Amino acid sequence: MEMPEVIVPNPHLLQSDHLLKITAIDPKAEWYEVGLPFIKKAGVEHKIDFVHSIALPVLDDLLLQGGNEGSFDFAFVDADKNNYGNYHERLMKLVRIGGVIVYDNVLWGGTVASPDGDGVPDHMKEIMAMAIEFNGRIAGDDRVEICVAPVGDGLTICRRIS
Repeated sequence: MEMPEVIVPNPHLLQSDHLLKITAIDPKAEWYEVGLPFIKKAGVEHKIDFVHSIALPVLDDLLLQGGNEGSFDFAFVDADKNNYGNYHERLMKLVRIGGVIVYDNVLWGGTVASPDGDGVPDHMKEIMAMAIEFNGRIAGDDRVEICVAPVGDGLTICRRIS
């Protein structure tokens, strides 16, 4: 699984001398390479730091390097669901108060609405349980305000408030 996707703001903002920079982390370099022609055409390749890796060690390194806590405005997580809680704890340190963290696939095919697992294929039950646990955990996290958007397979949008 990966943490590949980053929502790119207005390309004109990226082209400016503004300090805006994107860090994209993915264990599959081919996803970055698919977008690279568009990134180059937009003239923003110098603003994107692609890290070919799984995300947790990179997030740990960012925290170990001085000056990164509270320095990110936005994070988009589409990764291994069993580590969403781990990503959340690290990102709560990296994303500034007022910043936004978005988690993808939080509805897991709608299976989270069936916590007893009735009608859920066996191969989906483990990740369904992880999604239910993460959704409950984040709903009780008083450091964030959340909104679940039933778009695609579900997005949880968190605004860090403390």
